[in-house]
Amino acid sequence: MTDAERLQKLFEAQHPCVSITTIEEDDALVAIRTMCVEAQVSLRFWSMTRGVHDGLLTNTPPVPDTSHPAAALYHLLTIEGQFIAATVDLAPHLKDERTLRTLRDLLRKMTRTGSMLVMIDANGEVPASIRSITTPFDLSLPDEKELEQVIKSTLRARVESSRLQVDIDRRAFQTILRNLRGLSARQARQVILDTVCHDSRLSASDVNTVLAEKRKQFQSTGVLEYVEAPVDLTEIGGLCHFKSWLKTRQLSLSDEAINFGIPAPRGVLMLGVQGAGKSLAAKAVATSWQIPLLRLDAGALYDKFVGESENRLRNALKQAEMMAPIVLWVDEIEKAFASAAAQSTDGGLSKRMFGSLLTWMQEHSSAVFLIATANDIAALPPELLRKGRFDEIFWVDLPTLEARRDIFAIHLKKRKRDPSQFDLNALAEAAAGFSGAEIEQAVIASLHNAFAARSEVTTAHVLAAIKASPPLSVTMAEQVAALRMWAHGRCVPAD
Repeated sequence: MTDAERLQKLFEAQHPCVSITTIEEDDALVAIRTMCVEAQVSLRFWSMTRGVHDGLLTNTPPVPDTSHPAAALYHLLTIEGQFIAATVDLAPHLKDERTLRTLRDLLRKMTRTGSMLVMIDANGEVPASIRSITTPFDLSLPDEKELEQVIKSTLRARVESSRLQVDIDRRAFQTILRNLRGLSARQARQVILDTVCHDSRLSASDVNTVLAEKRKQFQSTGVLEYVEAPVDLTEIGGLCHFKSWLKTRQLSLSDEAINFGIPAPRGVLMLGVQGAGKSLAAKAVATSWQIPLLRLDAGALYDKFVGESENRLRNALKQAEMMAPIVLWVDEIEKAFASAAAQSTDGGLSKRMFGSLLTWMQEHSSAVFLIATANDIAALPPELLRKGRFDEIFWVDLPTLEARRDIFAIHLKKRKRDPSQFDLNALAEAAAGFSGAEIEQAVIASLHNAFAARSEVTTAHVLAAIKASPPLSVTMAEQVAALRMWAHGRCVPAD
């Protein structure tokens, strides 16, 4: 159902108050007006700048002296019969006792007459006195059909104001549509305008431009971060079992697999030693499967306003579903929801946020592959590890001798050195207990030392760098041993 149809169902079910928390105010108003036209019911609209006025007829004068919210609500109390009222930015004013009292009287009358009040707020918590009779309503993001109309209307409006050339085939146009998924109509319109303003032209070459502009829109929200994922699985040493698992499920997110009867894989939890390659694996999955990678910035979810943090998480997960198929990456998940596994010091916020995430992980049916990484199993709530949350829990241990040899070869080759010119066996043996990240740093340190000595880097330089820096497995031996003991028999080895 469309947003207008969903609102009409609430109106027919006689919900007296509906709360829409969104920054897309225009989209909410379009849905309300469409619903009022379809239901053939009058609409009253209020804002502080205009007061109460007719919500369907554009040029009607406002009702005098109704700019104050209490006065506006009192005026709505005097209207007879059934109607719908919409307000913008009313929630912050409900801290005033007179305004709240008038609203409660209005909602009591609306319950009797079958009317409905729709409150549209960018952020605001509904007071406890009316929360039980207020129905939250989330605006849906446009699907591909709606996005196509947004693109066409935007291009038509652009043609009327300036010269514009459209030279694009259907295949490229469909790619642009897919790249716009997960954006609101306003954001999609802005992306198209930003794209065509460079050369007054929309063509197949603009596909990457649209993706870049979309990345800017995501970065502006601060919750979902679009991550470039140029890392290939061949650039990761070891993790053979994990790579094989991914290869088997490479096409599992496709429509063909779904039609075959295969449910979309839910995701994996990568548990292991710091620097062993868990985050790198997340990037490699997206590259290997050729789908976008989004990183959920859990720190950006938390907000000082009550209820806003949970709303941000819901919107982020909804946005991710609209962009499916994608890989959604939550790095160091135990730190993101630290208070969920212990005695809460934040009023239960982390527990509520974690509960919302768990419910989504269990219930969502979209092609969103969640890959979460963790270093500290003790900080993870036990319910996260229950079967059904993830398809598999992988244990990423320190690299084996063969894996260390591959990692040295990868990082030497990445820095324009021929691995065959180095004694990789000696390097791999000397780096026992080193993680992949520590091996990389040893290679970098050897390059610095060789450059300072004005000589070419050799095996001796790398061996010296290895001996100069003890690995984490030595400095934190007890913690690594405890992790290994817990993972034994509980997790699937990644290598």
